[in-house]
Amino acid sequence: MRKKIIAGNWKMNKTLSEGLSLASEVVNMANDEAPSDVTLVLCTPAIHLSQVSAIAKDAKTVFVGAQNISEHESGAYTGDLSADMAKSAGASFVILGHSERREYHFETNAQLAERVKLALAKGLTPIFCCGESLETREANEHVEFVNNQLKESLFDLSAEQMSQVVIAYEPIWAIGTGVTASSDQAQEMHKSIRTSLASNFGEDVAEGISILYGGSMKPANAEELLAQPDVDGGLIGGASLKSRDFIDIAKSY
Repeated sequence: MRKKIIAGNWKMNKTLSEGLSLASEVVNMANDEAPSDVTLVLCTPAIHLSQVSAIAKDAKTVFVGAQNISEHESGAYTGDLSADMAKSAGASFVILGHSERREYHFETNAQLAERVKLALAKGLTPIFCCGESLETREANEHVEFVNNQLKESLFDLSAEQMSQVVIAYEPIWAIGTGVTASSDQAQEMHKSIRTSLASNFGEDVAEGISILYGGSMKPANAEELLAQPDVDGGLIGGASLKSRDFIDIAKSY
């Protein structure tokens, strides 16, 4: 059975004290309300990782993730975060290839391939993001575009490695815009991603991989999106900054 995962991407939000307060609220609410079969992940700014990990350590369903790591193990890379650093601060997951990183920091599929391999080697679960722009979708090239992202960043992995990766499909046109892909659009792309994974890694591996939807999921639309057969959770942006909204999404299963 595929894991149900609700991951919150805090992005560049919350001071340290604000972040610790939010994490405490989420953990307390998760312990009281969240379904026991739903994994919650708090992907925080790097400065929060260690202390949020301490808050989450006794919560059975709450884990901590970094928002990015370098493809280099260590060295003269000022401002970067290594996989070892993230792991040592308590991270279990790491977001890789978010569309904002691709757009603003020009991250390439080749770079992300190296980061995925390094994350796996260091015991971090990659949440690998893929997704198309509005222009690509309107040109009806979205399936090919996303399949190419998968191919160039993931298809050199072994089946065993791939089985440890989480995918997040994020239609770029629906991130932070208030626009959400319809449940049919989300299912179409999630099914396409799973089919592409099956073609390279086999049906068994593809059927075991959690594919999250990331594009303005909120309590009002979560139930419909999560009801789709190939949507296994969400990568939540704005709604993850409000503990009530985040937990309500988790309760939408």
